[in-house]
Amino acid sequence: MAVPKILLFYIFTPLADPEAVRLWQRDLCESLGLGGRIILSKDGINGTVGGELKAVKKYIRKTREYAPFHGIDFKWSEGAGNDFPRLSVRVRDELVSFGAPGELKVDDNGVVGGGARVSPEQLHELVAEKSVTFFDGRNEFESRIGKFRDAIVPDVANTREFVAELESGKYDHLKDEPIVTYCTGGIRCEVLSSLMINRGFREVYQLEGGIATYGDAFRDDGLWDGSLYVFDNRMAVDFSPDTVVIGRCVACGDATNRMQNCNELSCREQFVVCATCGESPVHCEQHSLLTQ
Repeated sequence: MAVPKILLFYIFTPLADPEAVRLWQRDLCESLGLGGRIILSKDGINGTVGGELKAVKKYIRKTREYAPFHGIDFKWSEGAGNDFPRLSVRVRDELVSFGAPGELKVDDNGVVGGGARVSPEQLHELVAEKSVTFFDGRNEFESRIGKFRDAIVPDVANTREFVAELESGKYDHLKDEPIVTYCTGGIRCEVLSSLMINRGFREVYQLEGGIATYGDAFRDDGLWDGSLYVFDNRMAVDFSPDTVVIGRCVACGDATNRMQNCNELSCREQFVVCATCGESPVHCEQHSLLTQ
């Protein structure tokens, strides 16, 4: 039986008619039997889709035939077969919802005024040359199962909280220091690095291709510790059989990289919960004690 493949991709590029692109992408994915989530805006496309290898390859070919998307860098990973129960293709004001749609500037070359890109290999060279600070560009809960060693993890529940976090003064002591922003596949750091530069951070880098590309390059032999949180039914991805488990179950404290949603349907909070404790209902503090 063929192993399903998952694609992670994005590109910042001006789109004159995002709604027309949405209809085309929806029809293309449906015709190929692909599931996943795709977001479009006037600034480009951001998506994660999955399906059978033949269908995924055809999706790549057809998507790259559209001139603005010709340069998309698709990242591959193995699927489990039930990663995306449905397809969602939407148009939004922002590809990543930082709550600052008027601040981001995009041209045919991508984000204008973002941080300097560094490849995984260049990141190691940079760390060898300078005392850098890793700055996590993800939601705080994602870092609980994996992060770069000694990274700063802002206390944000979603990307819309980053602007206020940057303007809080907490990180002003870093404005003259080299900072490396990182996120899952690179897209959040495209925006975050530009927001940081706009707020006076003078030496900002972004990890090109994000954690996913870094993990492909160095597995668990580099500067990354733990598992990578992903926004599909897999929840977490390990880069090798030697992945260190840094997550701790909120109920019993055992080591685990397993993530679980709050059982309250109206709540979007997620926790690190081991399989045993996860058999019981798990609720955030707002609704009840974590486990009973």
